[in-house]
Amino acid sequence: MKVLLINGSPHQHGCTYTALREVAATLEKNGVETDFHWIGTQPVAGCIACGKCAQTGRCIFDDQVNQLEEIIDNYDGIVVGSPVYYAGPAGQLCALLDRLFYIAGGKMAGKAAAAVVSCRRGGASAAYDRLNKYFTISNMPVVPSQYWNQVHGSKPEDVLQDEEGLQTMRTLGQNMAWMLKSRQAGEAQGVSVPEYEPKLRTNFIR
Repeated sequence: MKVLLINGSPHQHGCTYTALREVAATLEKNGVETDFHWIGTQPVAGCIACGKCAQTGRCIFDDQVNQLEEIIDNYDGIVVGSPVYYAGPAGQLCALLDRLFYIAGGKMAGKAAAAVVSCRRGGASAAYDRLNKYFTISNMPVVPSQYWNQVHGSKPEDVLQDEEGLQTMRTLGQNMAWMLKSRQAGEAQGVSVPEYEPKLRTNFIR
């Protein structure tokens, strides 16, 4: 079992990473491997609705989105972390996720998913809700915790003082490990993954 943790902060080892690291450490303690992907500081192109990915299975912008699409099948779960900017996730992270989930949405189904946000003071729940939208439209079971997955602080040292926030991260890690193990045990007993109907699209303006 393996989980990919995506760090959507421009600071590689900042507050968001500190929260994700707490989740990863708990997953590792429970026998789940983890990998980190930092999206970096360079601009990430947004979707231009060209439709090329429907023909090729790849985004026309050949960047880390295509790289992630190629490896996503190697993971049983995904944790996406972001700082909070104006009550929303980082713009470059949303650009990446818009394109990644559009070309790889079918590969996401069934993977355990969770969002983690880091803020100085407010806007966490709105940013958290925005990230969860990617999961719930993609047939991904969303992993719960004891509170909304948020930590507070302006720097990593502050986050380390947020005892409740860090405990929330650890609980999230425990729940994700349990969910992954439960799925593995179910499959071993012959419980198959859901088989979905072909998607229907209803346009309201005809």
